[in-house]
Amino acid sequence: MSFVIGIDVGTSGTKIVALNEDGKVVAAVTKNYDLNSPKPGWAEQNPLDWKRAVFEGLSEICKKINGREVRSIGLTGQMHGSVFLDAEGEVLYPAILWCDQRTAKQCEKISEIVGEEKLIQMVSNPALTGFTAPKILWLRDEEPEIYKKVKCVLLPKDYIRYELTGEFATDVADASGTLLFDVKNRCWHRELLNLLEIPIDWLPKAYEGPEITGKIKPSIAEQLHLSTDTVVVAGGGDQAAGGIGCGVVHSGIISASLGTSGVVFAFSEHVHTDPKGRVHTFCHSAPGAWHVMGVMLSAGGSLQWFRNKLCQEEIAKSKETGVDPYEYITEAAGKIPPGSNGLIFLPYLTGERTPHKDPYARSAFIGLSLMHGKAEMARAVLEGVAFGMRDSIEIMKDMGIPIKEVRISGGGARSSLWRQIMADICKVPMVVINVDEGPAFGAALLASISAGMFSSLSEACEKIIRELYRVEPNQQNVEEYDFYYQEYKSAYLSLAPTFRRIGKKIEG
Repeated sequence: MSFVIGIDVGTSGTKIVALNEDGKVVAAVTKNYDLNSPKPGWAEQNPLDWKRAVFEGLSEICKKINGREVRSIGLTGQMHGSVFLDAEGEVLYPAILWCDQRTAKQCEKISEIVGEEKLIQMVSNPALTGFTAPKILWLRDEEPEIYKKVKCVLLPKDYIRYELTGEFATDVADASGTLLFDVKNRCWHRELLNLLEIPIDWLPKAYEGPEITGKIKPSIAEQLHLSTDTVVVAGGGDQAAGGIGCGVVHSGIISASLGTSGVVFAFSEHVHTDPKGRVHTFCHSAPGAWHVMGVMLSAGGSLQWFRNKLCQEEIAKSKETGVDPYEYITEAAGKIPPGSNGLIFLPYLTGERTPHKDPYARSAFIGLSLMHGKAEMARAVLEGVAFGMRDSIEIMKDMGIPIKEVRISGGGARSSLWRQIMADICKVPMVVINVDEGPAFGAALLASISAGMFSSLSEACEKIIRELYRVEPNQQNVEEYDFYYQEYKSAYLSLAPTFRRIGKKIEG
């Protein structure tokens, strides 16, 4: 029996899954670690924590299966993060993560040097605080002594690749999120690198998702009880790998992930670029394809904030009963009518990317009155996140991307109430599939191609992934939500100048 493994180096932890030759998950493990925020708006992690999690997780997986029979490993993980290495391959500075907001000045500088329109023409995306390029410039501006020692810049999953194989490599999907990659031609953009004075030799070679990038180092193979013939494929950024894991390998099928962030992901056979840069256009992990992606920074994160800050009663009750506190929260929210009795929530707890590109955006409850209680606020949070996801879907429709169904996943998708709210607000059927292992599963599917288990990603998805059930929009709720969606959009536009003035004041 042969196996493949998918590794997802996530923000809150690393998930590892093993698949057998039939594509069935036969073992899985998750190892958690902390996120550090030493200053407001900062988000960092120690890459050595990822390494520890991966090595411990692989060791456990190989005890559950025969590690010597693992033929291929696929890598995925949080996108955009920067790992700065010196000439000896040692980490120089904490990894600056995708949700970090410290680089607003560097984004403005990039747009000034290149020009906003030209930048989108060059790399298909605008300068955003989450991307990798402004993080490199930030290190140059704020930590010049450390910057002088930099010899390589890797994305999170690619640091793990280096530790496993000794190879400096990435994939075209993850590289697309650096703001340094020519998405149309699937290579590093030399002209842009020259304009920003970033050495191209700092960047790893970019491969297509299923391509082999190296073999496990003998010392690591012995340590983890793997074969020295085990290969590691390029893989993909977590959203591209998640799209593979949801079967988004054909036009018309899109995915919506309600994790900490919220992501709407659409397959494309051609390069579709929004001239306003409201959604991202990246290479797909499927060879020769692209994807269009909208990202909101606080989707499930908004409900998590609500739980942690305002639901101590539900948390205490959960400890007594063993019932997840989210179930108590959504049960109460389900008793409130659509529109939350006139209460609207803006889900911008950590700024926003789609469609506003605004690091200063903040959350707000609009219309709060004496009649509103915790249940209305909970439902407003669920609806506000769905409004944010609809923003991406509307932009994709305007770009001519066909949308027949949405395959919904992530922690938030477990809520039947939230699934119905998503269907009603987005006006598209929400489909639940038989696979819920996230990006790690997609990374394993990418590895399965090099292992010869399937001839293509399309074949793998067709044989493994199937629909369990779908949620159709409720037409009566659709009409109600259309009104509140317009008010939701208007509320942000009215408050954006206030958000910016407050943000500037806090920055000093």
